[in-house]
Amino acid sequence: MLQGTGSDVGKSVLTAGLCRAYSRRGLAVRPFKPQNMSNNAAVTADGGEIGRAQALQARACGLAPVTDMNPVLLKPQTDIGAQVVVQGRIFATAKARDYQALKPKLMPRVLDSYRRLATAADLVLIEGAGSPAEVNLRAGDIANMGFAEAADVPVVLVGDIDRGGVIASLVGTWALLRESERARIAGYVINKFRGDVRLFDDGLAIIAERTGLRSFGVVPWFAGAHRLPAEDAVALDRPGEPEKAGGIRVAVPMFSRIANFDDLDPLIAEPDVEVMFVAPGEALPGDADLVVLPGSKATLGDLASLRAGGWDVDIAAHVRRGGAVLGLCGGYQMLGTKISDPQGIEGPPGEASGLGLLDVDTELTGDKTLTEAIGIAVDTGAPVHGYEMHVGRTSGPGNARPMIRLADGVDGAVSADGKVMGCYLHGLFASDPFRHAYLDRIRARPSSGVAYDAEVERVLDDLADHLEAHLDVDGLLAAAAPIDG
Repeated sequence: MLQGTGSDVGKSVLTAGLCRAYSRRGLAVRPFKPQNMSNNAAVTADGGEIGRAQALQARACGLAPVTDMNPVLLKPQTDIGAQVVVQGRIFATAKARDYQALKPKLMPRVLDSYRRLATAADLVLIEGAGSPAEVNLRAGDIANMGFAEAADVPVVLVGDIDRGGVIASLVGTWALLRESERARIAGYVINKFRGDVRLFDDGLAIIAERTGLRSFGVVPWFAGAHRLPAEDAVALDRPGEPEKAGGIRVAVPMFSRIANFDDLDPLIAEPDVEVMFVAPGEALPGDADLVVLPGSKATLGDLASLRAGGWDVDIAAHVRRGGAVLGLCGGYQMLGTKISDPQGIEGPPGEASGLGLLDVDTELTGDKTLTEAIGIAVDTGAPVHGYEMHVGRTSGPGNARPMIRLADGVDGAVSADGKVMGCYLHGLFASDPFRHAYLDRIRARPSSGVAYDAEVERVLDDLADHLEAHLDVDGLLAAAAPIDG
């Protein structure tokens, strides 16, 4: 089990790379994360949802994702509350304090999922959440040491040297743990090192002196990590990509509860497409060619924030200038004339006028659609594939001009002039023919030749090579407990 000395230390990426490395050795590898918190989720082969990182890790193993890989998923809806998804299905909505009381009841479900995975595996790679040093949350813990002790698995600590203070974070974590927890730590990994690794030799000696722990290696910064789907919105707070002169400019308003923003990753991969995530309080750029309204975990709340920040005015001006607009899932719902939530699915019951750019209305309902889908774009015939993950039914005259034709019906709506579109299908830009055809509608361009899925596979292989070169991968495997232990 990989546990971090803090959040965002690179556990997810390390786990994905090790999944690929060990799978290439012929082992049956399964990823597992007992508890995750993310609004970037993926639909599973067994009809549920899990965190995006575990779906990527499953891909690194050459597997379709299943709900047992992430039995508890927390999807934040407010600053103090989240939707609780257990084994792929909505279980409850809880405030942070209430969730602390709920956690012990979830441990049996977590262990059931882990044991089912283990029966088909030679190796289970487990990712913790946050840090085991958050001892104020230790009671009932299912994410870190609580799970490790219940499942009797060894732990490797991961420290992030790029953020500074890695010695203090590792030694401090060690100091805060119970004796029984220390006893199951097999060693540690230093991640995200920049420069000459030999300059940290003294640091390794200090950590060994203070803790007695073994180092499994120092991992240099892996530049390709940004080309893998990100799990947490914290990734959007980092500096964006450099401006691509003369390229297609795409503006994406950063909703407070933005969801599934990895929908935009294939556009970011294009050499002539500049994707700008616009922070609240900033105006949408007037020279954007395309505005994309992404998914949202709190559609009515994010719609209200959109209006409060003046983005509705910016979007209206963009449309008057002839700019294109695309809404995905929650963003599609916002483009309609009205959104209603009579049952209080996302918060207090209520309704609000949409942006009025598509002639459709949405009613949020208790039933959640979770399904993989394939189809074609109605305007170009380009194939698309992806998944639907949403609550709500959207209907109205605008559906007579659908955006996508699926195997079992149609999805989305298109304005009469073809400039504004929306649909529920996540992941459609990963379809290379669709992406190239859609961008060519915005501005005639030679196809870049970018094959997105093949690029993700290449990066996973490069990551595995990187870890093989800098980690004691054999030592980590030897440190793992017997699968039935």
